[in-house]
Amino acid sequence: MNKELVNSPIEDFDWDAYENGDATASKSREEQEKTYDASLNTIKDKDVTEGTIIAINKREVVVNIGYKSDGIIPLNEFRYNPDLKVGDTVEVFVENQEDKKGQLILSHRKARASRSWERVNQALENDEVIKGYIKCRTKGGMIVDVFGIEAFLPGSQIDVKPIRDYDVFVDKTMEFKVVKINQEFKNVVVSHKALIEAELEQQKKDIIAKLEKGQVLEGTVKNITSYGVFIDLGGVDGLIHITDLSWGRVSHPEEVVQLDQKLNVVILDFDDEKKRIALGLKQLQPHPWDALDPELKVGDKVKGKVVVMADYGAFIEIAPGVEGLIHVSEMSWSQHLRSAQDFMKVGDEVEAVILTLDRAERKMSLGIKQLKPDPWEHIEEKYAVGSKHTAKVRNFTNFGVFVELEEGVDGLIHISDLSWTKKIKHPSEFTQIGADIEVQVLEIDKENRRLSLGHKQLEENPWDVFETIFTVGSIHEGTITEMLDKGAVVALPYGVEGFATPKHLVKEDGTQAAAEEKLPFKVIEFNKDAKRIILSHSRIFEDEAKAEAKKAAKKAAKEEAASQPSAPAIEKTTLGDLEVLAALKEKMKK
Repeated sequence: MNKELVNSPIEDFDWDAYENGDATASKSREEQEKTYDASLNTIKDKDVTEGTIIAINKREVVVNIGYKSDGIIPLNEFRYNPDLKVGDTVEVFVENQEDKKGQLILSHRKARASRSWERVNQALENDEVIKGYIKCRTKGGMIVDVFGIEAFLPGSQIDVKPIRDYDVFVDKTMEFKVVKINQEFKNVVVSHKALIEAELEQQKKDIIAKLEKGQVLEGTVKNITSYGVFIDLGGVDGLIHITDLSWGRVSHPEEVVQLDQKLNVVILDFDDEKKRIALGLKQLQPHPWDALDPELKVGDKVKGKVVVMADYGAFIEIAPGVEGLIHVSEMSWSQHLRSAQDFMKVGDEVEAVILTLDRAERKMSLGIKQLKPDPWEHIEEKYAVGSKHTAKVRNFTNFGVFVELEEGVDGLIHISDLSWTKKIKHPSEFTQIGADIEVQVLEIDKENRRLSLGHKQLEENPWDVFETIFTVGSIHEGTITEMLDKGAVVALPYGVEGFATPKHLVKEDGTQAAAEEKLPFKVIEFNKDAKRIILSHSRIFEDEAKAEAKKAAKKAAKEEAASQPSAPAIEKTTLGDLEVLAALKEKMKK
């Protein structure tokens, strides 16, 4: 603000000389210059002095330091002080008493810098509140101009609550406290948070003293984590655990609340020192089970969304906070062991039937297979005994093949019902999992929900024909396909197999028959029911030898009878007969 100038006449002024044009006649020019110089401040270049602001415009500040001319300083050197006004006293640094234009050149920034280190140390020592201008962002915080020194403001020291947008503080002037100085590296750390902590600490004590369980308070969402939400209760922080946000399932707290949102919370618990405060949000709302339709009952259909999946089942939310479990056994009429993930996934909208409902325990079980008719209810009509169908191979066991005719209708083909002729050791030799197979229903076990099926029954029993071909005593050509300890498997015509023990595999030259050898075999046993044919290769030449011996004996007897027709009938065997019999016996042994 400009001061009003008051003018008064000089008492000894020589008016006559002034009228004659010589107002300075009474003094020499040298005296006048000496008097003028004495009226000015004595300054030197590079000095720091004080001046008064006499004018301010958009770019410059005019400062009077009592010198013959005023100095001009760029306005941006005062940006740390937005309250700057005309009449304020400021420190200035004399850069040049007179430049080429005769202008006094001053700097406020250099004046601050020349005394800044001393003033910063003094501020720390006296716990003084100082002003600073936030110049820009940097890693982990901000750069602040304090007395011309660049000080560091950590992000955690800007405010008591976490800062999400640092840029809003740039170009702002704020109050700070100096909290740390590194004398060696000339580093200064300042804090704005320290200014408000003392006040908040008192507020915190007042709030904590009044806390009670069940008390409802208004708070502001301060921070959101994956496990819960921190609420500022006015200087005191509390935590709403994710499970206390809503009666329904919550994947992340951001689904329920937002940063800086104001909401009412209830105090659930706190420790003895009241440093950890557990808060609740859902407790301010009635439990969804209490609001569940009272007309809802077992057997009713409901719709809901899959919120959680497990191998054993899926949890369906039919209303916020009201869930029911669909066990995997209630997802399909099929009895195959399957995972619930085979039927649905999280987020699916499903319709289900209420199987059990316990309002007291707040539990509900659901099913979806009940939406389809039970295939076993009229099993005798669709899969009558003797009917033929196409089934899907689902699994193998050592004793047979499990197949599925449709979802929920399973059956077993015993290994003995796979083929009339082949000796199958394991079902995998006959078919494979996932393949289609033609079957005939042999028996229905409705109580255990199982069908007995057959595959070979689709064809006529070839053993009825084999009975007429492989008669006992008949000879057929066969190939030894497999050698076992107890004998050999022999492949016969028409795809049938027989079996020969080791003693029946001896050849005429005394050697043993080997695998892949093709030989004639005689049928020595045929069992249609057991589907068993016992063969012998040795019997062929053994029976021939016996036949020759018998024939020779008959011939010898005839010759003897012809030579002695009248001899008594009780004559003893002659020595010649014995010799013939001995020869035959030796031949048979060979």
